[in-house]
Amino acid sequence: MRILLSFLRMLPPELAHSIALNSLQLLYQLKLISIFFPQRFSETSFTFKGLKFKNKLGIAAGLDKNGDFINSLGALGFGFIEVGTITPKPQLGNAKPRVFRFSDQEAIVNRLGFNNKGVDYLVKRLERRKYNGVLGINIGANKDSTGSKRVDDYIECFQKVAAYADYISVNISSPNTPGLRSLHSKENFLPLFLAINDAREREKFSNPIFIKLSPDENIDIISEITRSIKEFNFDGVIASNTTVEKSNLVVSSNADLSGGLSGKPLLNKSNELLNFIHLSEPELLKIGVGGVHNKETFNMKLENGASLVQIYTSFIYQGPSIIKKLLS
Repeated sequence: MRILLSFLRMLPPELAHSIALNSLQLLYQLKLISIFFPQRFSETSFTFKGLKFKNKLGIAAGLDKNGDFINSLGALGFGFIEVGTITPKPQLGNAKPRVFRFSDQEAIVNRLGFNNKGVDYLVKRLERRKYNGVLGINIGANKDSTGSKRVDDYIECFQKVAAYADYISVNISSPNTPGLRSLHSKENFLPLFLAINDAREREKFSNPIFIKLSPDENIDIISEITRSIKEFNFDGVIASNTTVEKSNLVVSSNADLSGGLSGKPLLNKSNELLNFIHLSEPELLKIGVGGVHNKETFNMKLENGASLVQIYTSFIYQGPSIIKKLLS
């Protein structure tokens, strides 16, 4: 496994990503995943609103944007899987190169920009899924949608995935879609929350709804959002998305750092947000994500108020073996 990971790190990041996931898919189809990655770890289940998570570790949105690898990822032993971010129309995302590794710090900077095949493609994948664990779907807006059209994008995705989602997460915090983080302001998130609430009633969607937040907003803005989450009877938050603040990332002076930073350097910033929300709104369910790379940092998320934890960058750097490390 170490040799394979070393080889993949020699390749361009997006090519390595594709090869790794398709290789995992092949092992799944050949029924070999349990041989290569046996699930020999202790599991502490968690139940919320009738959903039973077999353990508290999930894969974050962004790894499987289009739902192509739900079954193979599920076979690795995650307690839940989140796919997306999905948008109404297919879009290519931002220009390449747009993913940059900082391997010595186990960090990634990305400016992907919601590249995905569109919600209709995802629905077709969901209709054929065999994975029977908890599945979350992360929804967003197309890059060229602004104003009320942006809200319409979220609602179109919500309506189309509601029948298949065990929970829906609303991504208002990607730094790579121009203007998306403006949805953290009250004048912008209130119309979105109202529309989501209406869509929930129309679709009779009773499963959890989470709002995925930025770690870069000040506490007054976060407080406004979390109060509104409670007022609309949404269920909680995902804390957090990537950060645009990179002062603790060691890089050469000419490095292009535009985009969102994930991995080890995000740990403290995401934990600060998580802890603040836990202390100010303890009844909201928190999914902690950002910087988890070993058992200690996994436990830190739980200690800071998370009921569930997601990983992304450490899975890319360490491969499926990270699951056993975190759950043993």
